Amino acid sequence: MTDTRIRPWHGIMVATTLPLREDLSVDLDAYAAHVRWLLDNGCDGVVPNGSLGEYQTLTDAERAAVVRTAVEAAGDGSRVMPGVAAYGSAESRRWAEQAAEAGAGSVLLLPPNAYRADEEAVRAHYAEVAEAGLPIVAYNNPIDTKVDLTPALLARLHADGHIVAVKEFSGDVRRAYEIAELAPGLDLLVGADDVLLELAIAGAVGWIAGYPNALPESSATLYRAAVAGDLTTALPLYKSLHSLYRWDSKTEFVQAIKLSMDLAGRPGGPTRPPRLPLTGAVEAAVRAATEKVLAEGLR
Repeated sequence: MTDTRIRPWHGIMVATTLPLREDLSVDLDAYAAHVRWLLDNGCDGVVPNGSLGEYQTLTDAERAAVVRTAVEAAGDGSRVMPGVAAYGSAESRRWAEQAAEAGAGSVLLLPPNAYRADEEAVRAHYAEVAEAGLPIVAYNNPIDTKVDLTPALLARLHADGHIVAVKEFSGDVRRAYEIAELAPGLDLLVGADDVLLELAIAGAVGWIAGYPNALPESSATLYRAAVAGDLTTALPLYKSLHSLYRWDSKTEFVQAIKLSMDLAGRPGGPTRPPRLPLTGAVEAAVRAATEKVLAEGLR
């Protein structure tokens, strides 16, 4: 599709799921096909090796191969934003260097997640990874990391010259306005599917997305209407999709999105332990929400 983004991290950047065979080995051919399919169906780029890509369960060789595959399949490295989270800053920097060598256009970086880092440690962490030379999108996920990239801290990281944008996953949409006030040059990216409309209205210029893995066309229509302020189109579509989108913010989000992919006719497949297949009420809820959306003709 035509690239209309101003910067590589703008638009719909899908945090890609990773196809696994029944023996749980990585299927790189299927992954390449998935990347191409997303770009052919309204998405702007991909984020390999995020949590949706189960990066924590990958070997170093697998993780590096996923990035190379994404860049090759996309045909344009600016469309690829690898996740470079790791327990140590030096390791995150090495993954950022690997991303640069592979030709990626930017990287996504969590704060230190081995312990509850203070501001000084967070700033040092981002400074270390910035030495790799690629633009860094900060990932604020205080729910999982227990380190909160507050608007004030984001403003300092931006002033340091170490981040260009933030994937905001706190769920607090009020932060969008404070970030804009304290760091007007910092790009805001939607970080959770179930606050897409609210953050788009508040000025987000991108979406690091989960459910487009299963439903790229309707998700692209929603995103583009939302950022354009076309609520006549966006609001009813958002209401239709929201019962599904909210699974992107739940503990079982990887299994949920992969199950929705299976139901939508896309190869979602299994997850690696410790993630187990969905069962019982959770599986039934994801199935019901997915089947409702599909019955409405959304794809």
